[in-house]
Amino acid sequence: MKKFLFVFLIFGNPVLSFGQKVDNKLQKKIEEAITGFNGDIGIYVKNLRTGKTASLNADTIFPTASIVKVPILIGIMDKIQGGELAYDSTLVYKDSLLYEGEDILGSFKNGEKVLLKKVMMLMLSTSDNTASLWLQSLAGKGTRINEILDSLGLIYTRVNSRTPGRENNRTQYGWGQTTPKEMGILFEKIYRNEVFSVAACDRMMRCLGRNYWDLNEAISQIPPYIEVFSKNGCVNASRSEVLLVNAPHNPYIFSIFTKNNKDAQWTHHNEAWTMARKISLMLWRYFEETDKWEPPTR
Repeated sequence: MKKFLFVFLIFGNPVLSFGQKVDNKLQKKIEEAITGFNGDIGIYVKNLRTGKTASLNADTIFPTASIVKVPILIGIMDKIQGGELAYDSTLVYKDSLLYEGEDILGSFKNGEKVLLKKVMMLMLSTSDNTASLWLQSLAGKGTRINEILDSLGLIYTRVNSRTPGRENNRTQYGWGQTTPKEMGILFEKIYRNEVFSVAACDRMMRCLGRNYWDLNEAISQIPPYIEVFSKNGCVNASRSEVLLVNAPHNPYIFSIFTKNNKDAQWTHHNEAWTMARKISLMLWRYFEETDKWEPPTR
């Protein structure tokens, strides 16, 4: 079994910063839950009502895979806030934008019109890569997005792909990089209306609440009648996800990242996805103090 560095975090909303404590009971549950995992894993959990946290390797840098699309969303909202783009504006798709794959936007015809808000929906809901790279360019590319992330106090979360000066980071981490802690911070900042404006955060939360990918991932363990804001990201040896669960008694953030996974299979029983689902269900029952919810067998 790999040795893990357990990192206990004290941070968050300025009002709670000095009084924030580790949830020792939950910390123990998480440490026990990850025993035997064949890969590197990082976890950050925060109770948004009490401010208590539990974490594991939460300051370790992991590949974002498609979770990089949350920073890209921030970049697009920056342009909308500045009046350079409008949420309802019409864009024109060009064949040169195509990123080979199974994306919906890539099936559009050259010269076909599409609303910006629909491209944003495709990026976040279906994780469309053609849409995402187009939006990254419209946002001022990775360079501008990284400037915004830096202004928000995020020092590890960065866009690497198609960003001058970050070629080595791209080789190591791919499209983007982050830590479980920083991605949790970013979601909380949006939740608490601390990015740009209340209206901008409202729009971003709505965009993050429509995830198509809800079968294999941690979100599948949350009852369908509960509001969840999320983004997941996957490549062969890395499966990651961040959730902000608007639970009725204790809303919480669950950020889980993995890399160097031994199991690279693309099935429901992938070890990393299974681990994410296991911890997600545990957290739901822990924070809501109930074991009545039982996800259906897939």
